[in-house]
Amino acid sequence: MNLKQLETVALVAELGSLSRAARALGIAQSLVSRAIAQIESEWGDRLFERTGRGVVLSEFGQRIVPHVRLLLDQSARLQDEVKDAAGIPVGLVKIGVLPSMAPRLVPALFEDLRAQAPGVRLHVAEGFSGQLDEALESGRIDLALINRYGPGPRQDEDVLAQVPTYLICTPSHAFARLTQLPFRKLDRIPLVLPPSPNGFRSILDQHARRLGITLDVALEVESLSTMKEVALSGCALTILPRLAVAQDMEAGRLAAVEIVEPRMPRGIAMGVTRHHPLSRAARLVLSRLHDLVPRVASGAL
Repeated sequence: MNLKQLETVALVAELGSLSRAARALGIAQSLVSRAIAQIESEWGDRLFERTGRGVVLSEFGQRIVPHVRLLLDQSARLQDEVKDAAGIPVGLVKIGVLPSMAPRLVPALFEDLRAQAPGVRLHVAEGFSGQLDEALESGRIDLALINRYGPGPRQDEDVLAQVPTYLICTPSHAFARLTQLPFRKLDRIPLVLPPSPNGFRSILDQHARRLGITLDVALEVESLSTMKEVALSGCALTILPRLAVAQDMEAGRLAAVEIVEPRMPRGIAMGVTRHHPLSRAARLVLSRLHDLVPRVASGAL
């Protein structure tokens, strides 16, 4: 038994076909059949049963193949660790990105890493700040870009950029003729916003109470694209950084008016999980994000 044979077993189980596995591996089907036969002979039972459409796992295979996949995953992680220890950035890095930044930041980061460290693989999760905070705390992601509000960042966080906050509406809306809009003008205007609990919602509610106005949150959604679609319909307005709607503004579909009195700048902070130490690959991604995020936030990318 060797890793190549185990990889063949896992691939046949995934594809349900010896011929498809052979095409994926770029070898003759007879070699796939021989590898399966050899390992079945060694283990003393059949891994697969033939059907009219290919093969399926036997009862023995159903018990064994999950362990095969686990062993292959452990082998891949070991190879990554060896290369990482040898000073070569390699392996999977899981990052969380705000939906407003993802369309421009992720392609730029991917292109940057492919040129500098092709052995680094990215897993990108989009989410609002509360969701990303939770993922960082649990260790499900290594790094996250999170909106922060207030006088300063949290402990162990760096603010990489600050962006103003805008009211987003259709170009035909009366507010679209303005360059700035006092916060008090949001009184009883239908809004579509992320659901509570949410740091930005808390800031909005605090300002509304202080100014004695009522925010009409007509719709709560957890999707940036849906928030923009509702704004495009004209049924409600939303509140976002300009970056989130840059392409829609360029196409003339949406307009953005900066909210003032008070202004509500968003700090884009870099969060790092404390659940586990960062790998060499994760530290490289962290360094590249420090360079790329300010450029994305300023519109330079």
